[in-house]
Amino acid sequence: MRTALAALWLCAALAEGAQAACRQALALGVDVSGSVDAREYRLQLDGLAAALRDAQVQRAFLAMPQAPVRLLVFEWAGLADQRRLAGWRRINSAQDLEAVARLLEATQSVYEDPATAIGSAMLHGAMLLGEQAECWVRTLDISGDGPANRGPHPGDLRGGAFDGITINALVIGPGSRANTTKDLTGVLTLEAYYRAHVLRGRDAFVETARDFEDFADAMRRKLLREVAAPVLSQERTGGARPGQ
Repeated sequence: MRTALAALWLCAALAEGAQAACRQALALGVDVSGSVDAREYRLQLDGLAAALRDAQVQRAFLAMPQAPVRLLVFEWAGLADQRRLAGWRRINSAQDLEAVARLLEATQSVYEDPATAIGSAMLHGAMLLGEQAECWVRTLDISGDGPANRGPHPGDLRGGAFDGITINALVIGPGSRANTTKDLTGVLTLEAYYRAHVLRGRDAFVETARDFEDFADAMRRKLLREVAAPVLSQERTGGARPGQ
């Protein structure tokens, strides 16, 4: 069944034209707020680089060459603290993923703002995905190690900018060192918080890292689930788009 769906999706890609087709725009937003120290910053960016070099992840990205994924990575902290680390890139080869990985490894931290403005990060990610309106699926991924403490509450942001966008999450578990300074009052678990307030779209999901040391493995698991071509083909061959 999964093979048949992938075949149907491939036919759709050929019909649209190989040069124009984009099966998914994927924007990855990394939390670099003040609770993230220099070591944890590197664990996130180097962990994402390692995940992009994973053989299975690369196969998932390259599974549909007639309709490649477009990838962007940005970091976020306070209300106006968002920075592109790797701009939109069409992933046609392992070399494209390697180029993104090297950019991440060469990036240094610039923010010291203790604010965690998840709502602002969501709005920024939606704006970036607006640049890829022709892609069949548009996915925003927000990683974070605590609840919002500045700016619009993520649970209050509905419709409008998020139409047609799926928002997934990678939660860095409450046992992490950074969360000893987070105000978790009224938050049973960060996973539950993200499920209640951040996720958008019918197939949205949360992946959990036990701590920053687990970030690379958690990112690998999430990417494998996120860019699996046969799953996306269900949206392309008759189902509603995520978020609709």
